[in-house]
Amino acid sequence: MTLLTRSKLSFEQFLQDYPEGEGRYELVNGELVEMRATRGHDTVADGLLFAFNDEIRRDRLNLKVSNKIVIKTMDADGQRLGRIPDVSVIDKDQWDANPSAYAAFTQAIQLAVEVVSTNWEDDYEDKLDEYQRLGIQEYWIVDYLTHGSRLYLGNPNVPTVFIYLWRC
Repeated sequence: MTLLTRSKLSFEQFLQDYPEGEGRYELVNGELVEMRATRGHDTVADGLLFAFNDEIRRDRLNLKVSNKIVIKTMDADGQRLGRIPDVSVIDKDQWDANPSAYAAFTQAIQLAVEVVSTNWEDDYEDKLDEYQRLGIQEYWIVDYLTHGSRLYLGNPNVPTVFIYLWRC
């Protein structure tokens, strides 16, 4: 019997092998993890994306909104991860600096928003730590279905938006 083991992907392999057009994936612990969302999740994320975009246009801000921005983060153990926030706001000059790039952003963006799913610990703990470590100035956790624990949401659980602001 032959035991086949898959080697863990490096961050560079993740970017190179990213399955375009086949869903959304993040790199976690060296493996591709599909980020599947319910229609309700997508409705909330799309609503935020459109609202941010409307405000940016109305106020003529030099920002771009996207739900496809890959961010290179690092966990406390130094493991490199690839994250795709549900909604990202980035300086337009930063976005336009290399228009032909497939590469992920390695520097902080202005805002990352995660709409909480059943894997709520990722948003409340892992991504919070990673985004802060990268220097992202603002991070929103939108828990519209109260998936988070009572530790975060209280008792009874109520839909909540947490806004974290860091001074860098």
